[in-house]
Amino acid sequence: MNSTQTPESQLEKLGIELGKPRSAVGNYVGCVRTGNLIFTSGQGVDQYHGKLGKDLSVEEGYAASRQSMINLITVLKHELGDLSKVKRVVKILGMVNSAPDFTQQPKVMDGASDLLVEVFGEKGKHARSAVGMAQLPNNTAIEIEMIVEVEE
Repeated sequence: MNSTQTPESQLEKLGIELGKPRSAVGNYVGCVRTGNLIFTSGQGVDQYHGKLGKDLSVEEGYAASRQSMINLITVLKHELGDLSKVKRVVKILGMVNSAPDFTQQPKVMDGASDLLVEVFGEKGKHARSAVGMAQLPNNTAIEIEMIVEVEE
């Protein structure tokens, strides 16, 4: 991404339209801002359910993590108004609903990581943890949370 492109123009180029943030399914908010950091709540996906390595392939998991990141970018857009205020994506935590012998969580989470770099360029490069979970809420395939540094 060159300096004249914005995250919004990158999203448009990728054919991604951001809608409204998903509603919370409990007593929490989609994100909390403290100082120049935004901590998001975990975002799952409505389109992909089941366990990676049993019900879903690595490729489907990649697509699910990409969609989960679109949901997270939607939360950021709603909070900031302008995604150019993102100074740096600091860290993401990817939780993958995994069959007991599934070990390819990092390949699944590349869907989210690749999208962040496509949208934010160097600012999208981040630290990451990709872990397998025995179960996720509503049997969703993926849940991701993120920490972002912002500037006004």
